[in-house]
Amino acid sequence: MAQEFPKQAQVVIVGGGIIGCSVAYHLTKLGWNDVVLLEQGQLSGGTTWHAAGLVGQLRSHANMTGLIKYSTKLYSELESETGLATGWKNCGSLSVARTQDRMTVLKRTAASARAQGVAIEVISPKEAQDLWPVMAIDDLVGAVWLPGDGKANPTDLTQSLAKGARNRGARVIERVRVTGISTKNGAVTGVETDRGAIAAEIVVNCAGQWARKVGQMCGVTVPLHSAEHMYIVTGRIEGVHPDLPVMRDPDGYIYFKEEVGGLVMGGFEPEAKPWGMAGIPDDFEFALLPDDWDQFEILMHNALQRVPQLATSEVKKFYNGPESFTPDNNFILGEAPELKNFFIGAGFNSMGIASAGGAGRALAEWIVNRAPTMDLWPVDIRRFAGFNNNPRWLHDRVKETLGLHYAMPWPNRELDTARPFRRSPLYDRLAAKGACFGSKMGWERANWFAAQGERPVTEYSFGRQNWHEAVRREMKATRDAAGIFDQTSFAKLLVQGWDAAAALNRICAADIDGEIGRSVYTGLLNARGGYESDLTVMRLAADCFLLVTGSAQAVHDADWIRKNLAADAHVTLTDVTSSYAVLALMGPKSRDILSKLTSADISNEGFPFATIREIDIGYATAFANRMTYVGELGWELIVPTEFAVGVYEALHEVGRAFGLMDCGYYALEALRLEKGYRAWSRELTPDINPYEAGLAFAVALGKPDGFVGRDALVAAKTKGTPSRRIVQFTLDDPLPMLWGGELILRAGKPVGEVRSAAYGHTLGRSVALGLLESPEGVDKTFLEGERFEIDLAGVRYAATAHVAPAYDPRALKVKI
Repeated sequence: MAQEFPKQAQVVIVGGGIIGCSVAYHLTKLGWNDVVLLEQGQLSGGTTWHAAGLVGQLRSHANMTGLIKYSTKLYSELESETGLATGWKNCGSLSVARTQDRMTVLKRTAASARAQGVAIEVISPKEAQDLWPVMAIDDLVGAVWLPGDGKANPTDLTQSLAKGARNRGARVIERVRVTGISTKNGAVTGVETDRGAIAAEIVVNCAGQWARKVGQMCGVTVPLHSAEHMYIVTGRIEGVHPDLPVMRDPDGYIYFKEEVGGLVMGGFEPEAKPWGMAGIPDDFEFALLPDDWDQFEILMHNALQRVPQLATSEVKKFYNGPESFTPDNNFILGEAPELKNFFIGAGFNSMGIASAGGAGRALAEWIVNRAPTMDLWPVDIRRFAGFNNNPRWLHDRVKETLGLHYAMPWPNRELDTARPFRRSPLYDRLAAKGACFGSKMGWERANWFAAQGERPVTEYSFGRQNWHEAVRREMKATRDAAGIFDQTSFAKLLVQGWDAAAALNRICAADIDGEIGRSVYTGLLNARGGYESDLTVMRLAADCFLLVTGSAQAVHDADWIRKNLAADAHVTLTDVTSSYAVLALMGPKSRDILSKLTSADISNEGFPFATIREIDIGYATAFANRMTYVGELGWELIVPTEFAVGVYEALHEVGRAFGLMDCGYYALEALRLEKGYRAWSRELTPDINPYEAGLAFAVALGKPDGFVGRDALVAAKTKGTPSRRIVQFTLDDPLPMLWGGELILRAGKPVGEVRSAAYGHTLGRSVALGLLESPEGVDKTFLEGERFEIDLAGVRYAATAHVAPAYDPRALKVKI
C-alpha cells in the first residue's frame, strides 16, 4: 500500500540529484530522521546522470580538499553499508604539462598537496606514459600523479546515498514538482507542490539547474547559469584497461577516463556556450542537447594530439548535457541571508560528484548545528549579493567560468567577462591616470598605476610581473611621502538604536562601548572562537555606530550581526556601502596635506589614533578616521559619494607639492604584509582564533556581559601555547616572488602553508604570513630553534620567521 503524501516534515529537500541525496543521507546520519526529499522527475535525472564522475581531491583551499577527501572515503565504504554499488574506483589521476608555466603550476600543486596531506608525486613524461600508455608524450614537460584520486558512477552513487537515507527513516518521493516556498515573518514554513503543501521547519534547495528559479520563489539569490558541457564516449581502444587512471591535460582543456575498454573524453573550452536563457524546462529529465561538433572542435583537436588512436576510434556517443555554473566557479552552500531556515546546496560547476559527499555532510552539519562547523567561506552563499543574480551578467560571466577549470591559475588572475560592473565615483579619474583595475565583489578597484607610456595591462607570470616597478614606486611614496588609495569598495554598515551599543558589544570581541568619536578594531567571533569577520566599529553617537568591513563581506557580516541580535532588541542595521566613498590618505606627509584642506585640529594631541570625527575637507564635509592598514600615519576619509570627486581633486591639488601619489591594491597588500597586518579569509578565518592570529590585544576578555566566542577563548587561553599560529616570514634570497599557498618547512618537515604573500620593496624581499602547526605548540623557541624554508614550485628557499613585524617605521628605513 502506497504511503500517504506527507503534510509536514522537519526538513524538506528540493531536488534528488547527488547533492540532495547526500544532504538527506548525512542529516539522517546525524539523527534527523524526519526528512522528506522531493524530486520532480527521477533521482539523478537532472544533471547528475550525465556527469563524468571524476573525483580529484586537491583544491586550493585546505577545507575544500578536506571535503573531497571525505567524499573518497565515503564512496569507498557506501556499498558495504547500503548494498548498492557506487562504481567507485580508486584508480588515481595524472595531470600533464605541455609548458614550463604549467609545470610550475603542477610543482606548486605538489607542495600544496603535501601541506594538505594529499599523496602526490612529480613525475617525468615517460613515467606518466608508463601509467597511461595510450598517450603521446613528445610535447610534454612533466606530470603529477595523485594515487588517492578516482572515479565513480554518478547515478549509482546517488541511488546508494538515497538508500542510506531511506534506511534511517528519510522519505524520498519522485514525480513531485515544487511550485512555491511558504514563508512567514522572514522564515521558511514549508513548500507547495503539485500534490499538496508540506509544512517544514527547514527547506533545503538542492534543485541543481533549477536552484535559481526555486530561490526566486521566495526572494533568495542563488546566482548560477547553465552552460553546455560536452564529452564523447569511444569504442574499445587498445591499451585501455579498467584500472587506467583519470588523466587531465589542462593545457589542452581536456580530461580522459576509462569506460568499458574505451575512453570518455571531455573538457572545458575557454569560451563556453551558455544555455537556458529563457529558463530550464521542468521536464528536462535524462535529456541532452544537440551535438555541437563546432563548439567541441578545440577539445577534439587537442585530444587527438594527446591520444593519436582517437583518429581511428569509434565515437559511440556524444553527450551534451547542460550544467549550472556560478560567477566564481565555486559551489554555493549555506543558509540564505534573506530567509531564515532556507538552505542551499547548488551550483557545482562540473565538480558535483567529487564534492557531493563532503558538501552534503558540511551542509547537514550547518543545518543541525545552526552554524558551519568549519571555514566554508570559498563556497558560502553570503559571498554573493542580490546584484549577482542579474541574468544578463550571469550569462556573460559563465562564458568564462566554465573554462576556469583548466585555465592557467596565474597569481592574481582576474576574470575578464561582465566588467566593468560596480564603479567608484573616481573610476574615470583613476582610469585616466593609468589605473589597471581588478575586481572584488563586483567593484572595479585600481590594482596598480602605469607610468607615462606604459600600458595598464597586467602580464601574468609566476615571476615578477610587469607591474613590479609600479608597485615599488607606490610603496616608496607611501613610506616616504603620501599615497592615496581609493577604498570605496569597503562595505559600510550603519547600526542604530537604543540597544545598539549593548548588542554590538555582545557580538564584538573588543569593547566597543566607549566614548563618541572612538574607533575600535575588533573581531566578530563564532562560538568556536574563530573569526567570522574583522572590522572597524566607529561610534558616531550614543545610539549610532558605523561599521567598515571588507569589500566581500557586506552580505556576510550583516547576516551574522542580524542572526546574533536578540529578537526584541531595538536595533536596525542598514547597508550604506553605496552612500560613501573611502579615500585612504596614508604616509608621513598625510597630516601636512590634510591640514591645508581642513580647519579641524588634526595634530596628534587633537586627533589621536583610533579617533573618528566629522571634519571639513575643501568644500566637503566628511568623516575622517585615523586608522592605518599600511603602518604609517594616515586617515581613512569616509566621504559622501557626491563629494568624493571634489575631495579627491582637492587632495591632489595640495598633495602635489608633498609627493602625493595614487596607489593601488597591490601596493596596499605588500605594505600591510611588511607590517604583519592580518586579512580576513586568509589569516583570519572561522577556524582561527585571536590567540592563534596574534591579535589578543583586540579582545576584551573581561567585558561584564561577555561576548560570542568568549567561552572558547577562555578555554584556549587555559591550554597555554597555541598549537597553531600566524607567523610573518621573509625570504633570505631577495629575488624570488612568493604568491601565497606555498609549503613552509621546518628542519625539512612540512609545518604549514603561506596564507598571503607579496614582494616587500621596503624590505627588499618577499614577505609572507603563514599558518604554522605543531602539536608541541608554536612559541618563540619553536620559531627560533630550527631552520625554516619555503617551497616555491619545488625549490626550497631559506626563510626567516619574525616574532616582531619585519617593518618597523621607527627603525632606519631600507633604501630602495
